[in-house]
Amino acid sequence: MKVDLNSLSLKELKDLQSQVAKAIAGYEDRRKKEVLAELDEIAKAKGFSLAELTGIAAGRKRTPSVAKYANPANPADTWSGRGRKPRWFTEALAQGKKPEDLAV
Repeated sequence: MKVDLNSLSLKELKDLQSQVAKAIAGYEDRRKKEVLAELDEIAKAKGFSLAELTGIAAGRKRTPSVAKYANPANPADTWSGRGRKPRWFTEALAQGKKPEDLAV
């Protein structure tokens, strides 16, 4: 497929560039999945799982963090103590409460 790039406008060139970038990323993703499937078949044929051989747990999901603090105005509104502090927690501290006062 030959495209005359000199006849395209700047907008058309940028659209084409975006389409090419997406196509390349899609190709790489498909290729990786194909190779992983091949490796998985080889590992199964030898009596192993791919996760055993690589040391990576396949499909490992994180469990949600346990709530450590609760909003005094709405006990259903909780925070695990990880990540950004919720506004209600910051406001309670500004009012003189201690984190222990807000503990679940």
